Amino acid sequence: MPLIIAIAGASGSGKSLFTENLLKEFAQEGKSVQVLREDHYYRAQDHLPMEEREKNNYDHPRAFEHELLLEHLETLKRGEAIDYPSYCYKTHTRMKETQRLESAPVIIVEGIMLLASPELQPMYNVKIFVDTPLDICLLRRIMRDIAERGRTLESVAKQYEETVKPMYHQFIAPSRFTADVIITQGGENHIALDVLKSHIKQRLL
Repeated sequence: MPLIIAIAGASGSGKSLFTENLLKEFAQEGKSVQVLREDHYYRAQDHLPMEEREKNNYDHPRAFEHELLLEHLETLKRGEAIDYPSYCYKTHTRMKETQRLESAPVIIVEGIMLLASPELQPMYNVKIFVDTPLDICLLRRIMRDIAERGRTLESVAKQYEETVKPMYHQFIAPSRFTADVIITQGGENHIALDVLKSHIKQRLL
Protein backbone atom coordinates (compact mmCIF):
# COMPACT_ATOMS: atom_id res chain seq x y z
CA MET A 1 0.00 0.00 0.00
CA PRO A 2 1.40 3.45 -0.90
CA LEU A 3 2.83 5.77 1.73
CA ILE A 4 1.05 9.14 1.50
CA ILE A 5 2.92 12.27 2.62
CA ALA A 6 1.17 15.63 3.00
CA ILE A 7 3.32 18.77 2.75
CA ALA A 8 1.45 21.90 3.82
CA GLY A 9 2.23 25.51 4.73
CA ALA A 10 1.54 29.08 3.65
CA SER A 11 1.64 30.18 0.03
CA GLY A 12 5.29 30.96 -0.71
CA SER A 13 6.58 29.00 2.29
CA GLY A 14 8.79 26.71 0.21
CA LYS A 15 6.49 23.67 -0.01
CA SER A 16 7.11 23.14 -3.71
CA LEU A 17 10.89 23.46 -3.36
CA PHE A 18 10.90 21.05 -0.43
CA THR A 19 8.80 18.62 -2.48
CA GLU A 20 11.18 18.90 -5.47
CA ASN A 21 14.22 18.34 -3.26
CA LEU A 22 12.53 15.32 -1.67
CA LEU A 23 11.82 13.95 -5.15
CA LYS A 24 15.50 14.26 -6.03
CA GLU A 25 16.41 12.32 -2.88
CA PHE A 26 14.05 9.49 -3.83
CA ALA A 27 15.20 9.52 -7.47
CA GLN A 28 18.75 8.85 -6.30
CA GLU A 29 17.44 5.84 -4.38
CA GLY A 30 15.54 4.59 -7.42
CA LYS A 31 12.18 4.95 -5.65
CA SER A 32 9.04 5.64 -7.68
CA VAL A 33 7.19 8.72 -6.39
CA GLN A 34 3.97 10.39 -7.51
CA VAL A 35 3.16 14.04 -6.68
CA LEU A 36 -0.28 15.67 -6.46
CA ARG A 37 -0.63 19.46 -6.17
CA GLU A 38 -3.64 20.75 -4.26
CA ASP A 39 -3.75 23.74 -6.65
CA HIS A 40 -4.88 21.38 -9.41
CA TYR A 41 -8.03 20.73 -7.40
CA TYR A 42 -9.36 24.28 -7.41
CA ARG A 43 -13.02 24.02 -8.32
CA ALA A 44 -14.14 24.37 -11.94
CA GLN A 45 -15.80 27.75 -12.52
CA ASP A 46 -16.83 27.58 -16.16
CA HIS A 47 -20.36 28.53 -15.16
CA LEU A 48 -19.23 31.89 -13.74
CA PRO A 49 -18.33 35.06 -15.67
CA MET A 50 -14.71 36.19 -15.36
CA GLU A 51 -15.66 39.14 -13.15
CA GLU A 52 -17.11 36.79 -10.53
CA ARG A 53 -14.20 34.35 -10.79
CA GLU A 54 -11.77 37.19 -10.03
CA LYS A 55 -13.69 38.11 -6.87
CA ASN A 56 -13.70 34.61 -5.36
CA ASN A 57 -11.68 33.75 -2.26
CA TYR A 58 -9.06 31.24 -3.43
CA ASP A 59 -7.50 30.98 0.02
CA HIS A 60 -10.50 29.32 1.72
CA PRO A 61 -10.78 25.51 2.03
CA ARG A 62 -14.05 25.63 0.06
CA ALA A 63 -12.14 26.87 -3.00
CA PHE A 64 -10.75 23.35 -3.41
CA GLU A 65 -12.62 20.24 -4.50
CA HIS A 66 -11.23 18.19 -1.63
CA GLU A 67 -13.86 15.54 -2.19
CA LEU A 68 -12.27 14.77 -5.58
CA LEU A 69 -8.78 14.81 -4.05
CA LEU A 70 -9.97 12.37 -1.39
CA GLU A 71 -11.45 10.10 -4.06
CA HIS A 72 -8.16 10.20 -5.98
CA LEU A 73 -6.07 9.40 -2.91
CA GLU A 74 -8.32 6.44 -2.12
CA THR A 75 -7.94 5.24 -5.73
CA LEU A 76 -4.15 5.56 -5.65
CA LYS A 77 -4.06 3.78 -2.31
CA ARG A 78 -5.79 0.82 -3.97
CA GLY A 79 -2.99 0.81 -6.55
CA GLU A 80 -5.17 2.18 -9.36
CA ALA A 81 -4.58 5.12 -11.73
CA ILE A 82 -6.38 8.50 -11.65
CA ASP A 83 -7.23 11.25 -14.14
CA TYR A 84 -5.28 14.12 -12.57
CA PRO A 85 -6.92 17.52 -13.20
CA SER A 86 -5.16 20.69 -14.33
CA TYR A 87 -5.98 24.32 -13.54
CA CYS A 88 -5.44 27.66 -15.31
CA TYR A 89 -4.63 30.63 -13.06
CA LYS A 90 -5.28 33.16 -15.82
CA THR A 91 -8.84 32.00 -16.52
CA HIS A 92 -9.48 30.91 -12.89
CA THR A 93 -11.00 27.58 -13.81
CA ARG A 94 -10.11 23.97 -14.40
CA MET A 95 -8.85 22.94 -17.81
CA LYS A 96 -10.46 20.21 -19.89
CA GLU A 97 -7.21 18.26 -20.18
CA THR A 98 -6.36 15.67 -17.54
CA GLN A 99 -3.27 13.54 -17.02
CA ARG A 100 -3.35 9.81 -16.34
CA LEU A 101 -1.30 9.17 -13.20
CA GLU A 102 -0.37 5.71 -11.98
CA SER A 103 -0.04 4.81 -8.31
CA ALA A 104 3.42 4.58 -6.72
CA PRO A 105 5.02 3.35 -3.47
CA VAL A 106 5.32 6.99 -2.31
CA ILE A 107 2.67 9.64 -2.98
CA ILE A 108 3.36 13.25 -2.01
CA VAL A 109 0.49 15.74 -1.76
CA GLU A 110 1.45 19.40 -1.58
CA GLY A 111 -0.79 22.39 -0.81
CA ILE A 112 -1.85 25.15 1.57
CA MET A 113 -5.02 23.60 3.04
CA LEU A 114 -4.12 19.92 3.27
CA LEU A 115 -3.85 19.88 7.07
CA ALA A 116 -6.88 22.16 7.49
CA SER A 117 -9.17 19.60 5.87
CA PRO A 118 -10.53 17.06 8.41
CA GLU A 119 -11.78 14.67 5.72
CA LEU A 120 -8.27 14.33 4.25
CA GLN A 121 -6.42 13.78 7.52
CA PRO A 122 -6.98 9.98 7.75
CA MET A 123 -5.37 9.52 4.32
CA TYR A 124 -1.94 10.78 5.35
CA ASN A 125 0.80 8.57 6.77
CA VAL A 126 3.14 11.53 7.34
CA LYS A 127 2.05 15.16 7.84
CA ILE A 128 4.60 17.94 7.26
CA PHE A 129 4.20 21.68 7.81
CA VAL A 130 6.71 24.08 6.23
CA ASP A 131 6.89 27.04 8.63
CA THR A 132 8.25 30.23 7.03
CA PRO A 133 7.86 33.89 8.18
CA LEU A 134 5.00 35.64 6.39
CA ASP A 135 7.13 38.52 5.09
CA ILE A 136 9.30 36.01 3.21
CA CYS A 137 6.19 34.23 1.91
CA LEU A 138 4.79 37.53 0.63
CA LEU A 139 7.98 38.45 -1.24
CA ARG A 140 8.09 35.02 -2.87
CA ARG A 141 4.40 35.24 -3.79
CA ILE A 142 4.86 38.66 -5.39
CA MET A 143 7.77 37.46 -7.55
CA ARG A 144 5.99 34.24 -8.54
CA ASP A 145 2.60 35.73 -9.35
CA ILE A 146 4.05 38.56 -11.45
CA ALA A 147 6.49 36.31 -13.34
CA GLU A 148 4.35 33.19 -13.79
CA ARG A 149 0.69 34.20 -13.50
CA GLY A 150 0.50 37.56 -15.23
CA ARG A 151 -0.48 39.46 -12.08
CA THR A 152 0.27 43.08 -11.15
CA LEU A 153 1.91 44.16 -7.91
CA GLU A 154 -1.28 45.97 -6.92
CA SER A 155 -3.49 42.90 -7.46
CA VAL A 156 -1.12 40.63 -5.50
CA ALA A 157 -0.96 43.09 -2.59
CA LYS A 158 -4.76 43.53 -2.57
CA GLN A 159 -5.42 39.78 -2.56
CA TYR A 160 -2.82 39.26 0.16
CA GLU A 161 -4.44 41.78 2.50
CA GLU A 162 -8.04 40.75 1.77
CA THR A 163 -7.83 36.95 1.73
CA VAL A 164 -4.34 35.41 1.84
CA LYS A 165 -3.24 36.79 5.20
CA PRO A 166 -6.63 36.46 7.00
CA MET A 167 -7.14 32.89 5.72
CA TYR A 168 -3.61 31.98 6.78
CA HIS A 169 -4.37 32.99 10.37
CA GLN A 170 -7.82 31.36 10.34
CA PHE A 171 -7.00 28.03 8.70
CA ILE A 172 -3.36 27.40 7.83
CA ALA A 173 -1.52 28.53 10.98
CA PRO A 174 -3.75 26.45 13.32
CA SER A 175 -3.29 23.38 11.09
CA ARG A 176 0.43 23.30 11.92
CA PHE A 177 -0.47 21.67 15.24
CA THR A 178 -1.79 18.59 13.41
CA ALA A 179 1.59 18.04 11.69
CA ASP A 180 3.98 15.23 12.58
CA VAL A 181 6.95 17.36 11.55
CA ILE A 182 7.36 21.16 11.41
CA ILE A 183 10.12 22.30 9.06
CA THR A 184 11.82 25.68 9.22
CA GLN A 185 14.11 27.24 6.58
CA GLY A 186 11.80 26.20 3.76
CA GLY A 187 12.79 23.85 0.97
CA GLU A 188 16.52 24.13 1.60
CA ASN A 189 16.43 22.45 5.02
CA HIS A 190 18.65 19.51 4.09
CA ILE A 191 18.78 18.11 7.61
CA ALA A 192 14.99 17.83 7.57
CA LEU A 193 15.19 16.21 4.12
CA ASP A 194 17.67 13.61 5.38
CA VAL A 195 15.61 12.83 8.49
CA LEU A 196 12.40 12.54 6.50
CA LYS A 197 14.01 10.38 3.84
CA SER A 198 15.34 8.00 6.49
CA HIS A 199 11.95 7.79 8.19
CA ILE A 200 10.15 7.09 4.92
CA LYS A 201 12.69 4.41 3.92
CA GLN A 202 12.03 2.65 7.24
CA ARG A 203 8.27 2.81 6.66
CA LEU A 204 8.69 1.29 3.21
CA LEU A 205 10.73 -1.71 4.38
